[in-house]
Amino acid sequence: MWASDISKVQDDEVGDGTTSVVVLAGELLREAEKLVNMKIHPMTIIADKFRSDLMNIAMTTLSSKILSQDKEYFAGLAVDAVLRLKGSTNLEAIQILKKTGGSLKDSFLDEGFILDKKIGLGQPKRIENAKILVANTAMDTDKVKIYGARVRVDSMAKVAEIEAAEKQKMREKVQKIIGHGINCFVNRQLIYNLPEELFADAGILAIEHADFEGIERLALVTGGDIASTFDNPESVKLGHCKVIEEIMIGEDKLIHFSGVEMGQACTIVLRGASEHVLDEAERSLHDALCVLSQTVNDTRVLYGGGWPEMVMAKEVDGLARKTPGKKSHAIEAFSRALQSIPTIIADNAGLDSADLISQLRAEHHKEQSTAGIDVISGGVGDMEKLGISESFKAKQAVLMSATEAAEMILRVDEIVTCAPRRREDRIHIWDGRVPTVDLQR
Repeated sequence: MWASDISKVQDDEVGDGTTSVVVLAGELLREAEKLVNMKIHPMTIIADKFRSDLMNIAMTTLSSKILSQDKEYFAGLAVDAVLRLKGSTNLEAIQILKKTGGSLKDSFLDEGFILDKKIGLGQPKRIENAKILVANTAMDTDKVKIYGARVRVDSMAKVAEIEAAEKQKMREKVQKIIGHGINCFVNRQLIYNLPEELFADAGILAIEHADFEGIERLALVTGGDIASTFDNPESVKLGHCKVIEEIMIGEDKLIHFSGVEMGQACTIVLRGASEHVLDEAERSLHDALCVLSQTVNDTRVLYGGGWPEMVMAKEVDGLARKTPGKKSHAIEAFSRALQSIPTIIADNAGLDSADLISQLRAEHHKEQSTAGIDVISGGVGDMEKLGISESFKAKQAVLMSATEAAEMILRVDEIVTCAPRRREDRIHIWDGRVPTVDLQR
């Protein structure tokens, strides 16, 4: 029954390959049966193989970057983080927090969300079953601040009255916020002393001056909205998490939100000797996370090291030989362009690209070759054995984007450019002489 089903799906979607899909599926099941007989659960077989592919892709991505020395360790962090997304490509759920100190190997993956702020004095240090109001509102109106206006009073008592009125206004605002039934208030802007005291007296943790990216991600992972008005508590969606507590990373105190509503949210804490190292590490890790999230979405995997380009070049060459007329030259040119990728891989590794590409071309004339450029040994290697893999979707995007860009440029008939202005027209160089004026003219 399953054979007819998959055959029908193949026929409906592709039109061909109905026999092949049944034969391949049967062969895969034959091999899987051997593993199942060894008491290995089917889901373990699938998950382990997929994780292995993701690890290879992540390590290949990190090989050319600052994290190459510890690529296996960081590949593991990236894979664990992406697998938590459960198929989603929303990388906003993965926070990258940079903290100077220690070595890159001290970096770690933490469940939940970490806000790079301290808990203020007199505030509760731990809250369970947190109800969080995330806001972007002014909490500093306990001082007279009327820009562009003058306030004239008869005595200092009048100034005191104005300040008292401002404080009363702030008390009312704080009471509205407390009326939402919260035990944690996170504000994008500053929280001055008076409202902070009022929140502390009510047993509410108040966190001020959270950067905008921080509160946006906090609202996302806790399932809340960012509020700016507080007159209608029923229309404001609060964030939730199981525990809020203060933690230490290196010498810094931070606030940790665990058990957040978006269960797949996590934080990768990067440690390193300097800001420059951490910035480079973040960029490298972000590339790996992007590629992995796309691979989870589309699970097709290719070998790396220039293998896909050589396979495509071989097929394109074959098409060129069968194509009569001038079109064959264009097809051959496309094949040569494809071979530039493994050529550049070899050149960047300081290898003899001309020699390696000729070897690689010879290898790919064999059936089912998995040969590619092995930059470590400096020769042609087996990409399958070396575990060098790339995401199909990333490779497809590269191929499509490059082809479309080249085609778009070729379709331009003429480029008209404006001649640059002459330098002497713009800059006058004084020669030290004083100009004279002829009054008789």
